[in-house]
Amino acid sequence: MDLSTGLVRTALNGTARVSPRLAGRWAIDLFWNPRSRVPVKPAEEPVMRQAERRELTVGGTSVAVYRWGTGERPVLLMHGWMSRASRWSPLVRALTDRGYSPIAFDGPGHGDSGGRGSTVVEFRDIALRLQAEHGERGGFAAVIGHSIGGLSAFFAVRGGVHADRLVSIAAPADFDCLVDGFRARFGLGPWAAPELRRRIEHRLFPGEPDPWPRLSATHQADRLTLPIMIVHDEHDDMIAPEQSGRVMAAFRDRADLLVTRGLGHRRIIADPQVIGAVLDFASATDPVG
Repeated sequence: MDLSTGLVRTALNGTARVSPRLAGRWAIDLFWNPRSRVPVKPAEEPVMRQAERRELTVGGTSVAVYRWGTGERPVLLMHGWMSRASRWSPLVRALTDRGYSPIAFDGPGHGDSGGRGSTVVEFRDIALRLQAEHGERGGFAAVIGHSIGGLSAFFAVRGGVHADRLVSIAAPADFDCLVDGFRARFGLGPWAAPELRRRIEHRLFPGEPDPWPRLSATHQADRLTLPIMIVHDEHDDMIAPEQSGRVMAAFRDRADLLVTRGLGHRRIIADPQVIGAVLDFASATDPVG
C-alpha cells in the first residue's frame, strides 16, 4: 500500500468512527472522481491527429468525441476508468483498415472532457446521442467496451443503443464488484458498503427501490439477442476473470469467450491477437457458437 492510499484509509476509517455519513460523503467523492487524467501516449498521437474531433454537451458536461473513417459501419468504443479514447488507437487503426468508422469519446472527468467523473448512466446517455448522430440505420455495427466501459456497453444496449454485436473486454459482471474492489483497495471497514451503496443508488436511480440488478451485465439476459464476445486475461489483477465467467454463464450459446495470458488489465486492448479476434468477430456473418 502506498503512502497516499494509507493516509486515505486512516482518514476515512477514523472519520467513520465518529460519523459514517461524513466518511461516506468523502468516500463516494473518491469513488466517482478519478484522481488524475492520463495523457495521450506518444504512440497514440498519429491516430488521434487523424480523428475528426468535436464536442457535445451531455447533462451539462462537455464531452470530447473522436471519429475516424467515412462514417460507414460505425463502431462505438467505450474506454475504462482512468483511461481515455486514445487508448483505443491500435484498434482504431485496425478497424479503419477493415472499412469501419470508429467513434470514441472521453468520458466526463477523463481525457479532454469536462466534469469530474463518469457513471454508466452518463456513458449510456453519450452513446444514445452518438447513435442519433452517427448510427448507421439507427445503430452501430458493434459496441466495444473495456473495463467499466464493457459494463457500460451492456447497460447502454439494454437502454436503447442498437448494435449488431457487442464486445466486452476485461469488464466486471456486476457493479457490486467495483464497490467491493474500492473497499478492498483502501481497506475500508464494514461501514463503507452501506454508505457507498446508498449514495450510488441516490445518484444513479433516485427513488428507485433496489436498482442494483440493472447495474449487472447479466440483467435480463434473455432480452439481449445480439452476438456477444467476452475477452479477459487470466492474470487480470483489477477485475477477476471469474466476472467474465458469470457473463458467459448467463448468455451461454450467444457468447464467445477469449481468454488471454500475461496481458493483464490494461494492455489487453492493444494486443494484436486480441484485436484480430475482435475484428473477426465484428465482421462475422455466421451465427456465433
